[in-house]
Amino acid sequence: MSVRFVKGHGTENDFVLVPDPHDELDIGPDAVRAICDRRAGIGGDGLIRVATAPSGGWFMDYRNSDGSLAEMCGNGVRVFARYLVDSGLESRREFVVHTRAGERAVTVADDLVTVEMGRAALGVRSTATVTGTTLDGTAVDVGNPHLVCPVDDVDALDLSTAPGFDAAVFPHGVNVEFVTRTAPDAVRFRVFERGSGETRSCGTGIVAAAAATLDGGTGTVTVDTPGGRTWATITDTGATLCGPAVLVASGEIDDRWLAPLLPTRV
Repeated sequence: MSVRFVKGHGTENDFVLVPDPHDELDIGPDAVRAICDRRAGIGGDGLIRVATAPSGGWFMDYRNSDGSLAEMCGNGVRVFARYLVDSGLESRREFVVHTRAGERAVTVADDLVTVEMGRAALGVRSTATVTGTTLDGTAVDVGNPHLVCPVDDVDALDLSTAPGFDAAVFPHGVNVEFVTRTAPDAVRFRVFERGSGETRSCGTGIVAAAAATLDGGTGTVTVDTPGGRTWATITDTGATLCGPAVLVASGEIDDRWLAPLLPTRV
């Protein structure tokens, strides 16, 4: 069985998409790590299996580049939606994507994809440690855990190693965002994602950063990530994320290389 792939990114948060509309593939952690390897594989911050949901519609089966499962990925779901429309698997421009964090409504326009992200719930105050410096932050739940830390200059941080955090507050790990406010409604942003390391962007992290910046208020925040500009809107009932989603390449994974990594081939 040949395995096709598509490479895409949302503000340079990049993913390998593997179409599996008939649920024939069992892509486990070993295969994910190999495929996402930037030197020996295709390379990506994560892998998305394009699957069908048991109740109908499309399921985004997302794994981080280390093979671990993730509840949601805001940039990933936008790239996922772009692929469904551009490939002809989905004829509508507005539809629902199923994720481990629940249903996410998406709207695919010519240049931008918008996704309804659900509620961004502010949590307790906590801290992150970067190269021995303790930074205050706010926990935010966007279907997955985040810690948003305001800093004077995001570019001055050394994120070559994972930030420390309070495991009692985040027993399953946490995505840590660092933000520098550039205007009342705009921030610059860097992120260290659990399971992937520092990435060029993170969709749920962008929403978390906007929610923490608004500090319980509502509005739209422009978030400039290293990979490009996005917009997160926080309302009393939920949040949306808007930004570009780009497909850059497609191909076929060599079966001789992939087969030994797959535990089951149906």
